[in-house]
Amino acid sequence: MATLLDLLHIHPVFSTLEAATINRLAGLALDKKYRPGESVTRAGDCWPYLFLVAEGNILALKESSEGRRLIVAEIEAGEIFWGLAFFEAEMPNPVTLQCREPAHLYLWQSGDLEPVLRENGSLTWQLARAMVRRMLRASEVIEGLAFQPIAGRLARLLLEQIPPDRQSMPRALTLDELAARLGTTREVVCRTLYRFANGGLIDITRTEFILTDRDGLSRFVDNI
Repeated sequence: MATLLDLLHIHPVFSTLEAATINRLAGLALDKKYRPGESVTRAGDCWPYLFLVAEGNILALKESSEGRRLIVAEIEAGEIFWGLAFFEAEMPNPVTLQCREPAHLYLWQSGDLEPVLRENGSLTWQLARAMVRRMLRASEVIEGLAFQPIAGRLARLLLEQIPPDRQSMPRALTLDELAARLGTTREVVCRTLYRFANGGLIDITRTEFILTDRDGLSRFVDNI
């Protein structure tokens, strides 16, 4: 498994730093491991950390008072993320960060990293660029929720999971997880999947979703 030094040397946010600064960052990092379903931090917490995912998959979740969930972001191995309090003291998290699978994170506390950011303009610039990319991805999620019907959002998700060089995807996500990614209920997801199946767009087996008409499914994505 790659060490933290290895990860920092190849990561686009950190790779332009001098070796001494990378060594300093590695020395400041907290090494944390989490179980599937464990929360890294919860909505409402003031959590002043930036982190790098070494292994695993982290979901950023919004939860309603009725218990419904919406996945607003997914942080994968090699990506960075942060609590709002990392940049603005006492600012509560708007989302819960929960591990979808066993996860290994390296975390930096705001007070420890701030001197490094002040001394290294390139690091601050690269971090700002990463924030902009994350904001654009969040904007795409909001745009889909606001303007695209459920059928279009589900079609987009299936097409993203089944690239052109493949014909199927394993049923790794439960109906509840699909619903959380789409901002709806499991019942609506189930009805829409079988609508696609009855229309000859996909086949549904116990273990896979098989794509049978990519062009037909794509038309749902375009129908905004």
